[in-house]
Amino acid sequence: MPNPTVAMETSQGTFTVEVFLDTMPVTASNFLDLCKTGFYEGVHFHRVIDGFMLQFGCPYAKDAKSQRAGTGGPVPGSKFSTPDGKTITRDSREGCIPDEFTQKFSNEPGTFSMANTGQPNSGGSQFFVNTVHNDFLDWWRSDLSESQHPVFGKVISGMDVVNKIGKTKCDRNDNPATPIKMVSTKVQG
Repeated sequence: MPNPTVAMETSQGTFTVEVFLDTMPVTASNFLDLCKTGFYEGVHFHRVIDGFMLQFGCPYAKDAKSQRAGTGGPVPGSKFSTPDGKTITRDSREGCIPDEFTQKFSNEPGTFSMANTGQPNSGGSQFFVNTVHNDFLDWWRSDLSESQHPVFGKVISGMDVVNKIGKTKCDRNDNPATPIKMVSTKVQG
């Protein structure tokens, strides 16, 4: 069975991501659950750095200029299921999920990678789309940095939209000057 895809319609255009449910079942199931429940709709990209990545997924970023953007996550204690029927409960404090350091997918252009605080098990709803090869963020590359960001998907169409968002003018906090909003997330498969 092929992996599911998500058509991500933004105010700048649509791109589609293949979600690696077959090899990253916890992280992928978390993301798919949030897409299916409409969690991301109306949320703005809160951090865009040309030549690096686009960060997205904080519920506080429904307000495009929120000072809290980048600090939020899913509802604490909420649940989702993996393909094998296992129920995962997001932590009761911040809605975080367990780290999934199982596959050595590099943070190449177009890949979706789990954002976190740098602490173990601190990922939740926020992710970033790499616009260049950021191998120093690979979870197994401790020789390059302490950052550990597992890849759980890849853009399969609309990379031109991703690159357009990546070139948007931003303020000194890397927040787009003209807000870029997620209109819808449609899961297929």
